Amino acid sequence: MALTRVDFYSEVLGLSTSMTVILPQQTTTQIGMSGSAGQGDPPVLYLLHGLSDDDTIWLRRTSIERYVAPLGLAVVMPQVGRSFYADEEHGNRYWTFLTEELPRLCHGFFRLSARREDTFVAGLSMGGYGALKWALREPGRFAAAASLSGALDVAARRHATTAPLDPAVWHTAFGERPVAGSDDDLLALLGRATGDDDLPALRVACGTEDFLYEDNLTFVAAAHERGVPLTVDFSPGAHDWAYWDAKIQDVLAWLPLRAGG
Repeated sequence: MALTRVDFYSEVLGLSTSMTVILPQQTTTQIGMSGSAGQGDPPVLYLLHGLSDDDTIWLRRTSIERYVAPLGLAVVMPQVGRSFYADEEHGNRYWTFLTEELPRLCHGFFRLSARREDTFVAGLSMGGYGALKWALREPGRFAAAASLSGALDVAARRHATTAPLDPAVWHTAFGERPVAGSDDDLLALLGRATGDDDLPALRVACGTEDFLYEDNLTFVAAAHERGVPLTVDFSPGAHDWAYWDAKIQDVLAWLPLRAGG
């Protein structure tokens, strides 16, 4: 694998930012692992971080580079602060950055497949919310999307009895506008889905000891009520990196990667 951290200027954000990127490399003589790369442009996974983290966190807390080495899969890990992947009410336009500028820049900087069937998104906690929001708002972009311990009922997080969202984070991201029923509400996005929508494959994983477990139950129930297919993985686990390091491997095994890249 090739690993690079890209420092670049974002026109959308009006500032310099960073992303960490893993690129496939065909190798046979490395000790302890081998790398794979297909013949064409590689598939890409956008892998999103949580509330307290940045673009380096997946690499620092898991073995994601080793896990994707045999898959021929590129991984793009952007940095979005504590934005909840939104165009913030009192901050910056992170939704526009994520969904418009970032893919355009990545395809300009690197050789990546632009095919829907080769494009995936996943994330943890705030990033799990961001991954499913992106997939539900732009379903034609992705073949699959996965959430690990996601904040999937974000409107309920404002006044939750357990681990409510920091009021300063909420104010910056959403201000005083109603989130319930908006394009930032995953339950509302599910409610607009119909059986005729060509949604990507969706996966939801959460530990049963996680403080966001009830939020995930709510999302799964709403998806079932609407007839939206889901792969659900509820098993013992907390809101921690031991859980996410294990579950990202399950996500990678689940992705519908095309044989031969």
